Amino acid sequence: MSVWKAYIDSPTANPQTSNLILYEYGYCGYLLEYDKPHALPYVQRFRKHVETLKNQLPRGHYQMYMSAVYVYELRLHESFHPAKAMSLAKEATKLAPNDPMVLTYYGTSLFYAPKPFGSKQEALEWFNKADQYFRAPKWQYCWLREANTMYIDQCHEKLKK
Repeated sequence: MSVWKAYIDSPTANPQTSNLILYEYGYCGYLLEYDKPHALPYVQRFRKHVETLKNQLPRGHYQMYMSAVYVYELRLHESFHPAKAMSLAKEATKLAPNDPMVLTYYGTSLFYAPKPFGSKQEALEWFNKADQYFRAPKWQYCWLREANTMYIDQCHEKLKK
């Protein structure tokens, strides 16, 4: 993740691109898991970039990223909007039903959400939908493709028990 941090922190990183937002999204999630004390400024910057690019992001991505912002803020005890986060994630799938990033994000939301909001079985269905679209060559090197495969394996493992 040091490479991602260097990219995100680089003075030449362009906050007007969706590439930077994708890396911020992943890096914030990493920080919340492994280095929570340093996450808040990155989450705040991520929120600012998402809000700035609202009308320039692909369909469903604004809702997906704002959902992530609410989840990250919840984990930092900065705000408490779990229902809003889940609602935005679901809305994103309606706006971008063929976008594997959006489908994976919703699957991830279902995977981690407590019952009755979440479900490993339902998450698996969304990960499988995303997997179909991730097979296109343009997604070959996207880190979310690998993450989606990992979640499919984890769902199978959890559902066996």
